[in-house]
Amino acid sequence: MSIEILPATDDRFDDAELALDSGDGPECQCQWWLLPNGPWQEASVADRTEMFRAELAGDRPPGLIAYVNGEPAGWVRVGPRTAQARLARTRAVTGSTAEPLDDDSVWAVTCFVVRKQHRGSGLMRDLLEAAVTAARNGGARVVEGYPRDPAAAKIPVNDLYRGTVSVFEDAGFTVVARPKPDRALVSLTLRD
Repeated sequence: MSIEILPATDDRFDDAELALDSGDGPECQCQWWLLPNGPWQEASVADRTEMFRAELAGDRPPGLIAYVNGEPAGWVRVGPRTAQARLARTRAVTGSTAEPLDDDSVWAVTCFVVRKQHRGSGLMRDLLEAAVTAARNGGARVVEGYPRDPAAAKIPVNDLYRGTVSVFEDAGFTVVARPKPDRALVSLTLRD
């Protein structure tokens, strides 16, 4: 099995769409963390798709696409936490993070999609490793994640889009807080 993970750029829009073609990905278009609740509810799927297309055409790729044997197989969103507006309005984040909410050097890994046929293959781990590298290369000082913990509660597969605590811990992240038993805020310091 050949795995390649590449930045989600404008020329890879169709691949990103295919990578998102699992769970809530097609409806969400990975815009959940970017929009406050009102604008989220007002935006149609077509609106979200255009927002996503515009992100891929921007200066900084909003995430990475995993290819397995040349086919899009997964997605991860990674970028400055300040660019993901909903995070600053989420109590589990604001009440748990030790980092200033307006600090652009804090990046967040907020969304994973692994297509059904590739689940259980370790692709989420590969995507997280690549996301940390992208954050480091992008100048991040700290990377946060907000994973769920299936060891603490039964969690539907679609709700694992935030990742799992064990995958983040295996990548060197530390649990900073547990806002709920099955939810964690994790952090990895890349530089002081």
